Amino acid sequence: MTIQIAKTNMDHVLDALQSEFGVAQVEALVIASERWQQKYPEGSESEWAKAMTLESLSNLDEASTYWTFVAARIHLHDVYARQEQQRGAKVYTDFADNVSRLVEQGLYTPVLTEKYSREDLEHLGQLIEPERDKLFTYIGLKTLMDRYVAVDYNKKSVELPQERWLVIAMTLMQDETVNRLDKVGESYWAMSNLYMTVATPTLSNAGKPHGQLSSCFIDTVDDSLQGIYDSNTDVANLSKYGGGIGVYMGKVRSRGASIRGFKGASSGVLPWIKQLNNTAVSVDQLGQRQGAIAVYLDVWHKDIFTFLDLKLNNGDDRLRAHDIFTGVCLPDIYMEQVEARGEWNLFDPHEVRTIMGYSLEDFYDETKGTGSFREKYEECVNHPTLSRETVPAIDLMKRIMRSQLETGVPFMFYRDEVNRANANKHEGMIYSSNLCSEIMQNMSATKFESVTLEDDIVVTRSKPGDFVVCNLSSINLGRAVPASVLERLITIQVRMLDNVIDLNKIPVVQAQRTNSRYRGIGLGTFGWHHLLALQNIQWESNEAVDYADKLYEKIAFLTIKASAELAKEKGAYPLFEGSDWQSGFYFENKGYDSKEWRELRIDVATNGVRNGYLMAVAPNSSTSVIAGSTASIDPIFKPFYHEEKKDYKLPVVAPDLNHNTYDVYRRSAYIVDQRWSIKQNAARQRHIDQAISFNLYVPNSIRASVLLELHVQAWKSGMKTTYYTRSTATDIEECEWCHS
Repeated sequence: MTIQIAKTNMDHVLDALQSEFGVAQVEALVIASERWQQKYPEGSESEWAKAMTLESLSNLDEASTYWTFVAARIHLHDVYARQEQQRGAKVYTDFADNVSRLVEQGLYTPVLTEKYSREDLEHLGQLIEPERDKLFTYIGLKTLMDRYVAVDYNKKSVELPQERWLVIAMTLMQDETVNRLDKVGESYWAMSNLYMTVATPTLSNAGKPHGQLSSCFIDTVDDSLQGIYDSNTDVANLSKYGGGIGVYMGKVRSRGASIRGFKGASSGVLPWIKQLNNTAVSVDQLGQRQGAIAVYLDVWHKDIFTFLDLKLNNGDDRLRAHDIFTGVCLPDIYMEQVEARGEWNLFDPHEVRTIMGYSLEDFYDETKGTGSFREKYEECVNHPTLSRETVPAIDLMKRIMRSQLETGVPFMFYRDEVNRANANKHEGMIYSSNLCSEIMQNMSATKFESVTLEDDIVVTRSKPGDFVVCNLSSINLGRAVPASVLERLITIQVRMLDNVIDLNKIPVVQAQRTNSRYRGIGLGTFGWHHLLALQNIQWESNEAVDYADKLYEKIAFLTIKASAELAKEKGAYPLFEGSDWQSGFYFENKGYDSKEWRELRIDVATNGVRNGYLMAVAPNSSTSVIAGSTASIDPIFKPFYHEEKKDYKLPVVAPDLNHNTYDVYRRSAYIVDQRWSIKQNAARQRHIDQAISFNLYVPNSIRASVLLELHVQAWKSGMKTTYYTRSTATDIEECEWCHS
């Protein structure tokens, strides 16, 4: 295709853009088109469109958000032209044919033509709204097309944006028995309007022949050689298909512990963490990205100091594991000792089990300030033959904060608060979290029992533990709240998430078992700063805190209600009996006492809920980009800045940036007082049954006392975790709070 043909088509595009955006705004594109026609007289339309897009972006007025939509239209024209050439049909006119063709080519799963008739496919094709492609920003459209749509074996896209949404909807609703096509339509409505996004694995893999649909997994490593290696194999299999993994190592004996009675034989957790590090690097998800693994360890474990240094860039590299992420599990009594500048004791978990007859990690404080964990901890401290190392609690906290400022980790996991709020404490314990620190579900180690030869087949027997799985999707607050669609949206969103549980083919059997026992889902949100800007609510204000409280209470109510309605239709999750959902303690502990909450509490006690875990706010970085909003509950990085890639420099502008929203956006991530961020997050955490990926944004020159104050505030306010401590060396104007 020559530039002359391209110019004819692009002139048509420019005319359309002028009518939508105005003559003056598109004038720079006309100039760019003439320049690129002279520079590449024999270029293809695709090359010309791409170059022109980047030219327009690099010359725009940074404060004008419409430019990202202008650039998206040009890119969309290129996408349409490619697809029409490949298919020999106008875009969005051949959905049924395209599905059948891609199934035959092995690029779609056969399920799409086995469970949907030709008549169904033609009906569903009529649901497509091509105009919704215009909702994408340039970077959102490019991200979707580059990473998530179906591609052929030469990595050329064979799917259009609206087709991706519809295929996801068809996949998730394939086994619905009542009004199935209507439910597909509702799911498509929710995604195509960008009111919500599904998690990255679902976005990428739904409708395709390979890959699973869940985002998060958490394993508990047993203190045995077989358990350690089996866990590594399970982690590799999940990482292969795109899962992010959390691994709890707190049961594994420390360096110098005994093995079969031989003292000083154990090398501790470090070698096994380095193995996981190598797994993360080598199992790279078909070359798309490295595996991602977070390892958690208790703050009373004797290997904690070695653990905190794992990601540092200095020191002995044999003691480093640069490609994993770390998290530290903190009981209330430790934080109290930090505040009191008291002593802290470190133990070997194997020795505790051997001498004390119990595992310290199996307990938590049932009430703030008192409980079984501190009782068992004091028993260990006072036992005459149990070895321990005693250190100042504040020194250990200093090491934690030093690592955070240098590497961003460890994540903080406040284990007592997590377990007190666990709606399924009748069935177990929560030891740690996942890669992104927002999943809180019961965990236990899988224990190897035997290996035998039966009928010339090697049979391995293990007692399965709770291997946590969570299935995520997120509300786009910046679009869904102004459109007043939360009730309609959350109803279909919970159904979509619940269906993932039954559709998933997880390559670890104990994970499948746990998934079916608890039916855990994680409905979350993104676009919080976007919503505040639209509502003209300043980040550092009581109004923002109150708004977070009211909005997330509403989301919680609608989510629990949707799961309760689903339980009437499909049954409650198997472990509902004895849970805090059934007893009503969940509602009582949250202080839910309005008429509508009391009615819902009775409904849940009578009929159950479909899902044992319901809400979790994930980071949403990629999917929020696709949806054109701000990530998770984070403040924006800056109102506008340039993101530099190898071959271009791309301006990034806050969504809906204008003279009305700028004042809210002006106080961006490294400027806003993080104490207000914690207040907001504590308000919303009360309504989230799991947790929230919450980042702290600080300069690396922050005073240690101020960073400590932030951690203490987070713990005291009832937050369950903090995620990255994101520090910057850049001088930050207006950051009065960070040195106060």
